[in-house]
Amino acid sequence: MDAFTSFFDSQSSSTSHRWSYDSLKNFREISPIVLNHIKQVYFTLCVAVAASAVGVYLHVLWNIGGFLTTVASIGSMIWFLSTPPSEERKRVSLLLSSAMFQGASIGPLIDVALAIDPSVIFGAFVATSLAFACFSAAALVARRREYLYLGGLLSSGLSILMWLHFASSVFGGSTALFKFELYFGLLVFVGYIIVDTQEIIERAHFGDLDYVKHALTLFTDLAAIFVRILIIMLKNSAEKNERKKKRRDRYVPTWLELLFCNSVH
Repeated sequence: MDAFTSFFDSQSSSTSHRWSYDSLKNFREISPIVLNHIKQVYFTLCVAVAASAVGVYLHVLWNIGGFLTTVASIGSMIWFLSTPPSEERKRVSLLLSSAMFQGASIGPLIDVALAIDPSVIFGAFVATSLAFACFSAAALVARRREYLYLGGLLSSGLSILMWLHFASSVFGGSTALFKFELYFGLLVFVGYIIVDTQEIIERAHFGDLDYVKHALTLFTDLAAIFVRILIIMLKNSAEKNERKKKRRDRYVPTWLELLFCNSVH
């Protein structure tokens, strides 16, 4: 409790200093080498996102997404982590393969979105991009190591999500539990964007310039956020369509009565 109190006190006392114009335009705590590393990480992340989009497209064409593509994505990721950093091209290829298979695994969810409301896909992508850009920028502007302590809290939250998912799969879930997992999971992975970005910066300051691995870390966060935002938007769109359908059905008898009256008279 004291840690939370001191945190909020420090936030209130330094907010005006940290979020001034000078702090937003000045990255004096980040060296040029680290900034160049961050640019490499973000560029590789964009390429991985493009590879996942290819995986989604392949699923739409040939319906390849499912359990096998999920296993292939995890296998590519394990192979990537076991490959030494010196084999850069191989690691980049494995990263793109894992991203493509993960995109194909998301394909069945994309099929549902295409059936309900195709515009939701673009909306979820834009919302995910904005969330990533905002929270990643917050981590870059903040002081070094300022948010790293949140890693423990987020790990505990991730553990809670895993146990809840396990309990719901064994004992059966409910709508309330599903909503909690959805929104709480979104909050956890948004927090991971801040923590992982600051951890990448800190590792780079100590000489860890493995941009491919760091891009994989951020891509994992990005994919988890996109899936949850897409499900939330799909759920809202389906409920909205259901309300519209009930409203139309409510007025159908009235029109039928009018037609009947006109035919009689």
